[in-house]
Amino acid sequence: MAVRSRPPQHLIDAIVSAALAEDAPWGDLTCQALIGPDLRAAATITAREAGVLCGTPAVEAAMRLTDPRISVRFPLADGASFTAGDVLAELAGPAAGILTAERTALNILQRLSGIAAMTQAFVREVEGTGARVADTRKTTPGLRVLERWAVRCGGGANHRSSLSDAVMVKDNHLALLSVDGPEALTAALRAARARLPHTVHLEVEVDRLGQIEAVLAAGVDTVMLDNFSLDDLREGVRRIGGRAIVEASGNVRLDTIAAIAATGVDVISAGALTHSVRSLDLGLDVPPRGAAGGGATHDLS
Repeated sequence: MAVRSRPPQHLIDAIVSAALAEDAPWGDLTCQALIGPDLRAAATITAREAGVLCGTPAVEAAMRLTDPRISVRFPLADGASFTAGDVLAELAGPAAGILTAERTALNILQRLSGIAAMTQAFVREVEGTGARVADTRKTTPGLRVLERWAVRCGGGANHRSSLSDAVMVKDNHLALLSVDGPEALTAALRAARARLPHTVHLEVEVDRLGQIEAVLAAGVDTVMLDNFSLDDLREGVRRIGGRAIVEASGNVRLDTIAAIAATGVDVISAGALTHSVRSLDLGLDVPPRGAAGGGATHDLS
């Protein structure tokens, strides 16, 4: 499938530029010492395991920002599933540029494709329930825009992008607002609602059933049931009764998400999509000079 909601190219370029500078702050000494500026090469990025593709614009940016003479072609689109042995990218141009950009391109592609693949697995577990799988703000600093995109490539949804995008009242906020009892909490939430523009979403996290009524009385948009048992999730859905969106969070794993979805919640947020992901095994290979296509390759990682 084609995923159209990719991040703007200038944001991708900024992230890739920083990664390239980190990896070769004073140039690639190995290529400067061994690879002549006129030597050209062809290379492929190949999957060594199955996954979901995400990150092709970052690969293109890594090559272009290193040497604009490098051409890149992608047989698959971001969001497409692939199997071991599939060619994900074909590169051609100055060899030194390809080798200099190789690790940055692979690091990003491997991580984003890993996030997309894990998200797809979570989404498949909740098929038919109506529950939406969403990410959290537990992302790698500096990479949130890319990691959130990878979640979308895997079929998931994004939670608020940053602290500036929505009001989300969590446990530490509640500890400060509930000192004088549930009525004080309701009043504080109502006052916040009155101060907010009508377009701003208001969500409140609760960690026990007894907090729900005080929160609903304030007219919030979403109630997050955090670390609830399955029985309490079902009861929470019943008590809320459609008066707000119901989100479940906490202890969300691949082996628990189906049972959580079956309780009737609307959204399941899982930090594991971004903070516990394993990068996929992808490799960039250059055939030895003079080798025919399909001949032996060597790994440059």
